[in-house]
Amino acid sequence: MATISEGVEKKGGNRRLILLALAALAAGVLLGWVVLGWLRPYTYHGLEVHANTPVTNFTLIGPGGQPVSLVDFRGQIVLLYFGYTFCPDVCPATMSELKKAMVELGKQGEDVQVIMVSLDPERDTPEKLAEYMAYFHPSFIGLTGSEDEIVAASAPLGIFYERHEGTASSGYLVDHTATVMVLDRNGRLRLVIPFDTAGEDIAADLRHLLRE
Repeated sequence: MATISEGVEKKGGNRRLILLALAALAAGVLLGWVVLGWLRPYTYHGLEVHANTPVTNFTLIGPGGQPVSLVDFRGQIVLLYFGYTFCPDVCPATMSELKKAMVELGKQGEDVQVIMVSLDPERDTPEKLAEYMAYFHPSFIGLTGSEDEIVAASAPLGIFYERHEGTASSGYLVDHTATVMVLDRNGRLRLVIPFDTAGEDIAADLRHLLRE
């Protein structure tokens, strides 16, 4: 006959086996969720684009009046925006969200470059652009050039812009495409971010691209 102590030991052993089985089951469930998270395709907040070739290169005038080419930023994620410093609403709102995205990214933001190409070369001097961009973030760059150069830079990306008269206080205004183009490290167009996308959502998309 089994003694009382043997019965207690047997019950204790069964209890340990049950606990171990439950722990293994919980670990399996957790691992399953992790694997599914890795396998589940990421859903971008911006419109995903599958470009096979890099965006057409262009060279414009940047800070200090120095020439800056799009290919200079290969190896970084580039956020390319076409706007102007006298824009009363859409441009500053977009720059503010891009600033929030950079704050969210923290140190990862070192591999991201925000560039605004001016659609108003008549008023946007390199100095004016540098002051405007620095107001939002010290790493942001503004580029300008001749009308022909700006058309050559914007047309391949389908950017629309048109000047029209404003008020006596605002001067003329420029209607323009308000999206942000996101280029990957190889210079290929990967995302088109709609106007009014939150900075936190932009940062999430950029984190995903940065991991590639």
